[in-house]
Amino acid sequence: MIRALLTLLFLATQAQSETIVLGLSQDSVSITATFDGSDILIFGAVSRTAPEPQDMGDLGVIVAVSGPDQTVSVFRKQRRMGIWVNTDEVIVDRAPSFYAVASSAPIDDVLSDTEDLRNRVTIPRAIRSVGATVDDSANFTEALIRIRAKDALFQVNEGGVDLEQDTLFRTAFRLPANLLEGDYLARIFLTRGGKVIDTHSTVIPVQKVGLERWLYNLAHVQPFLYGLLSLVIAVAAGWAASAGAAALKR
Repeated sequence: MIRALLTLLFLATQAQSETIVLGLSQDSVSITATFDGSDILIFGAVSRTAPEPQDMGDLGVIVAVSGPDQTVSVFRKQRRMGIWVNTDEVIVDRAPSFYAVASSAPIDDVLSDTEDLRNRVTIPRAIRSVGATVDDSANFTEALIRIRAKDALFQVNEGGVDLEQDTLFRTAFRLPANLLEGDYLARIFLTRGGKVIDTHSTVIPVQKVGLERWLYNLAHVQPFLYGLLSLVIAVAAGWAASAGAAALKR
């Protein structure tokens, strides 16, 4: 019992002696009409108020970036009378619209399962699905992960954090063009021997600007005018195409 208390006291001391200092290549992301994705560089350093411990395991750094949460319906398709139809459905209560995680080493080496469960670091832990009525609900979560990974909305890059001399670290994430607007949370975890000893987080706003923002607001605030404008543009485009074709015949 005394040994356990001493261990906890030592871990608390280490948590205070090694902390994260963070930097970002950009503080926000602007979605314009020509937006085709963006790269974000996350870098920082480990600040120490005591010598680096030698008997607490290797230092690890994990960086996770998550987008706004969504409620998602996942269906299972089955062939019925020669037609593929949706059968079973699972409601995923909370799934990030975007989630990317990078680590300085294989995640299993730098993060214990207990710490992953507590901090919800890996993609499966970041997804919350309760109350499913099918026996194999885990398969639906795995299907959601596969689909979003194919669209680059879920990313895992083990070894993607460059950790130099156990002090400086950096990694880069590619944000795809099909981003959902909102606040994106960047979290950095500093670990020793699989245990989280310090965390740091910051918010990266992602928002539409310029013409994209104007059209978005028009569609949601004044849908009638948006529909009328769309009709006028369609008629004008059709007239221009017809006039061009008639001119070529002359």
